[in-house]
Amino acid sequence: MASTTEPTAMATNFNDPMKLAIAMALIRSKLFSQHASSSNSSSRLLHWKQKAKIRKQEIVRLTEDLKHLEDDLRRDLYPETASCKCYFFNNLQINNFTSDHSLNDVLHRRFLRLVRLHKRIKRKESNSMDHRVFSEFNGEEGIEQLKISAEFLVDLCETPKPVKKPNFTNLAHQAVDFILGSLGRLLSVEMGADKLEGTISSLIVRLVKRMCTPFEEELCDPENDSQFHIQHVCRTLGSASYIGQRFMLSVCHRISELAGQLLLLDPFDESFALIHDSMFMMIQLIEFLVSDNLVTWSKEEGFEIRLFEEWLDSFHNARKTLQSLEKRSVLYALYMDRVAGELARLVGQVPSFQKLDQDILDQLFR
Repeated sequence: MASTTEPTAMATNFNDPMKLAIAMALIRSKLFSQHASSSNSSSRLLHWKQKAKIRKQEIVRLTEDLKHLEDDLRRDLYPETASCKCYFFNNLQINNFTSDHSLNDVLHRRFLRLVRLHKRIKRKESNSMDHRVFSEFNGEEGIEQLKISAEFLVDLCETPKPVKKPNFTNLAHQAVDFILGSLGRLLSVEMGADKLEGTISSLIVRLVKRMCTPFEEELCDPENDSQFHIQHVCRTLGSASYIGQRFMLSVCHRISELAGQLLLLDPFDESFALIHDSMFMMIQLIEFLVSDNLVTWSKEEGFEIRLFEEWLDSFHNARKTLQSLEKRSVLYALYMDRVAGELARLVGQVPSFQKLDQDILDQLFR
């Protein structure tokens, strides 16, 4: 009996350490796998942190390289002594100003992108014009491009204190050059005369109104000279006879209207000073356009002699209206007399002007 139970007890005692060893091995294996997993996770996190740090350093380096390249390009385009990178508004109120038309291609393309964006904002409905290249120029599309650019320029000028806005000088310069270039090409193909007339007339009326109507915040700023900058935009656009003659015609009509208002206005009225400034700006604009461009216009093949006669007639009417103000302000009449003297001198130098209506010439040389 004893011999039967003894082997069983020995087997039981032998299995207990075996089970304990297996359990310990399993626990150690589990702890090792958890440690390995934690180590791998930490390693992956460290890897991506290092990668992000390297990418950030690359971005900083590329930004600095780009800044150096832009500085080098700017130094190549403009002299070190230049106070501004665009010379469009240099020498305001100086006669015979010659605009620098050598625009940077990058800035010019940027202007065209802004013009297209401006059109999308102003006109929510989409059309095929948005997807065309602006360098393609023909007929109706050319007039549409001119209209969009004119709206862009007017909106740029109609912001309060535009001179203090970033990039105003560059964008105004590019807009003026683009309008003049588009106008020249449209006149060469002789298409859409009525639409072209309407676009240019709207541009002129809005710019003259802006030049003569400063915003209230501009009046409170003694250093503001936005009116002279808008006048310079008008003056540069007026270098083209098609625009210049229409500027002079519009301005003379407005001078006559304001002169009529001054006859009925109390000199102590607050608006009297504003009208006085407007008169000065408009007469000065006529003087600039005449002295800068009249001889050059007369040599152009498309010079409109009948429109010039119409302007001369409106100039004489404006001059007579201002003479009626002599007792209240002799300044306007004297200024117009000076412009008339310069006009007579230049007309006398151009043989083709001798064919003008004799009555108009008699009024001029009287």
